[in-house]
Amino acid sequence: MKKALNIIKNILVWLVMIFAVLMMIFTVVSVNTFDRADRNIFGYKAFIVLSDSMKATDFDAGDLVLVKEVDPATLKEGDIIAYTSQNSSNFGETVTHKIRTLTTDDSGAPGFITYGTTTDTDDETVVTYEYVIGKYQTKLAGVGRFFQFLKTTPGYICCIFIPFALLILVQGINCIRLFKKYKQEQYSEIKAERDKLEEERAESQKMMNELLELKKQLQNGTDDAAAAGNSTAEQTVASPAPENTETTVSEPAVSESANVAEGTDGSDTSDVE
Repeated sequence: MKKALNIIKNILVWLVMIFAVLMMIFTVVSVNTFDRADRNIFGYKAFIVLSDSMKATDFDAGDLVLVKEVDPATLKEGDIIAYTSQNSSNFGETVTHKIRTLTTDDSGAPGFITYGTTTDTDDETVVTYEYVIGKYQTKLAGVGRFFQFLKTTPGYICCIFIPFALLILVQGINCIRLFKKYKQEQYSEIKAERDKLEEERAESQKMMNELLELKKQLQNGTDDAAAAGNSTAEQTVASPAPENTETTVSEPAVSESANVAEGTDGSDTSDVE
């Protein structure tokens, strides 16, 4: 269960990261490319539709239209073109309207009369070749509205700041978890090493105690042997003592008797003489 939760968490983290990166890319692309006549993506220029002037037939406000640069001389009636407006109401803006007819301006320069299909009203000024940006190719419905939202502060906060903040938060939590895991492993290694040292110390103490006990036993054995030897020697010395005493006593007695006898004999001899 825990493994499955970790897998789901990792998938969510990757999805958030991918979403945040894509939002960042889209924002950079939209800011630097969309609605800019001098920028293109693979040969196409992208513009966000700001009004419903072509809603009746082709695209709505908020759509993203793709325009390809072409030779203005190849354009004809019914083509939809993007151009830089010279009208007083929206001067300098990019407008995407349909060509009603080919014409020339007051100076004789070739151009087009354009109109919006919703109102079917011609634009104020003739669109000469120099203001033509390109020919309409296709649209991406609603995409322009999304990129417009990205350019706003709430869009930046929701689509870029919050995902990156969540990503940083998740990575921060992972870093803290990894640090705690590292410290736990380090503590476990230190504890294991300490336990090993304690076991070795206990084993050494046990061996020392056994050696001391053996030494004590050997010492006691030596003392007992010495005591036994001393006792045997005392017994050996003490046993012959009575015989020696009797012999010593008896010998003087015999000598004394002999002397008495000799004295007696001498006395007798003297007397006889």
